[in-house]
Amino acid sequence: MSKLYLVPTPIGNLEDITFRAISVLKEVDYILAEDTRTSGKLLKHFEIDTPMQSHHMHNEHKTVDTIVKRLQNGETFALISDAGTPAISDPGFLLSRACVQNNIEIECLPGATAFVPALVNSGLPNDKFVFEGFLPVKKGRQTRLKFLAEESRTMIFYESPHKLLKTLTHFSEYFGEDRQISVSRELTKLFEETKRGSIKQVLSYFTTKPAKGEIVIVVDGKK
Repeated sequence: MSKLYLVPTPIGNLEDITFRAISVLKEVDYILAEDTRTSGKLLKHFEIDTPMQSHHMHNEHKTVDTIVKRLQNGETFALISDAGTPAISDPGFLLSRACVQNNIEIECLPGATAFVPALVNSGLPNDKFVFEGFLPVKKGRQTRLKFLAEESRTMIFYESPHKLLKTLTHFSEYFGEDRQISVSRELTKLFEETKRGSIKQVLSYFTTKPAKGEIVIVVDGKK
């Protein structure tokens, strides 16, 4: 029976993959990978020899129709990203939507994603929150920040290390330097670190100690 599986992969520590994820990756006909080189290391580690093909933000618009047709013909696919849960700031939405539109069964396995542990260990309210992912780089960034300045729920952002100081500076300007935040980097990895405090304090810290690795920023909502 044709089905698309969305399979989370570890964000750092390979032990965070589930037994079920390994079973699915071994049993499907094909694995769609964001980067076959990165995913190849994971598959090799768990002795998974299922054929892979590339599916990423630069080709997904072109490949979705072909994959849907193959699913309709009875093949099964597992979609994985480089790390975490597919479609969360990664490819996956377009294919999932196409499957829904074509009555193809989809199953998303539970598993690793970076923003959940970052939110839970931030010490900030997590009963209500909004996931913003990556802010616009240029166009629309100022407008978005002005809008979010009035957001009362806890906000979660992804950021790259070389843009962290710029983003924290913008947060200070739009949210105020006393707003409480938490910055987590290298989650589940050897040098995992979470820095908590006011935007002013955290900005000062990372100004003297440049950040490395994947970053999740959790910002307190407006009181």
